[in-house]
Amino acid sequence: MKALFILLQDAAAAPQGALGGGWTMWAMLILIFVVMYVFMIRPQRKQQKELQAFRNSLAKGDKVVTVGGIYGEIVEVGEKTVIIRVDKDVKIKVDKNGLVKDYSESQTAQQQ
Repeated sequence: MKALFILLQDAAAAPQGALGGGWTMWAMLILIFVVMYVFMIRPQRKQQKELQAFRNSLAKGDKVVTVGGIYGEIVEVGEKTVIIRVDKDVKIKVDKNGLVKDYSESQTAQQQ
């Protein structure tokens, strides 16, 4: 990022004739978009794919966390919803898109 800052600073300080035309401006714009893609867009897409794979692989018995912070164990998996047991006699129906994390023992063992 420092190199990009130095290039932009040099370009702003140099007269237009010394730049050799408008191609350096276009090169810097392209460079900015490439850097933005590599550091922002690509990691976000990867994270979205991982989250979608997690939601597609949900199974009965998985321990999950919802977006709202509710911890529970999956009792039943439907096409778009899951039923989560929160306590002994408390079950709630949640949309699959509301699940963000798996905290099963198998997941914990794999991460360590």
